[in-house]
Amino acid sequence: MHTPAYITWNPNPDIFDLGFYALRWYSLLFLSGFVLSFIILKERFKNANLHLYLLEKLTMYVVLGTLVGARLGHCFFYDWEYYSKHIAEIFLPFQFGPFKVTGYQGLASHGGGIGIFLALFLYNQRFKKYVNLLWIMDQLALVVPLAGCCIRLGNIMNSEIIGKPTHVSWAFIFVQNDSIPRHPAQLYEALSYLSIFIVLNLIARYKPSKNGFLLGVFLMLTFTARFLLEFVKADQSDFEANMALNMGQLLSIPFILAGLALITFKRSGNSKPNYAEHEV
Repeated sequence: MHTPAYITWNPNPDIFDLGFYALRWYSLLFLSGFVLSFIILKERFKNANLHLYLLEKLTMYVVLGTLVGARLGHCFFYDWEYYSKHIAEIFLPFQFGPFKVTGYQGLASHGGGIGIFLALFLYNQRFKKYVNLLWIMDQLALVVPLAGCCIRLGNIMNSEIIGKPTHVSWAFIFVQNDSIPRHPAQLYEALSYLSIFIVLNLIARYKPSKNGFLLGVFLMLTFTARFLLEFVKADQSDFEANMALNMGQLLSIPFILAGLALITFKRSGNSKPNYAEHEV
């Protein structure tokens, strides 16, 4: 009987390690997502005749919202049993007993999404006289899937967020976890997000729409993909073992419904930011 030639996956998560400092693939790919997003948005802000200062501030708000939201999301949604007893470690990049520098390990994308929305609310309070909030959200919807793709590629370099056991011919054996062939769930998700990035940018280029439409399509496609892919992903926490739908799926449902609402409901306005360049 023929035995499938599974892909043995055992990369070094560090690009280099100087002892006192190590650069990890995850960190590089995470940063690359933000850099590529900034480059794309810079061109769109320029075409909309908007001051780049607005984009620079937007980037600051979004980066902070992503990191804080993703960190808190992981701690509260997936590992509260541990962090409820180690509150300080939610905010500090090291653990006690024994002392160990860990960095901020554990980021949840749903928490990152919530963090971005809260950051945009604060951004809008400061800059609403210069730019339309829904237009800003539409622009972010065009680039967030690309950033998500980069992050999932970082996850596969870390051999984390692995898939369930399988015997498909393209299964990965994540050596750092076990010797069981598994779905490369991170790769599935990365390819899904890359496809969504392409679709959204084609819509933006060839089908002008009301403000909020691109955001709605983004939410519906991204979190529907996330909901479906959870069926081939290993549970991230033990408490999910007996759940009909896991935490990632339950958290995806409100985002899907919000996306459908944005696509369906009629809105006033157009696909323009509605504001000319201003001194800020």
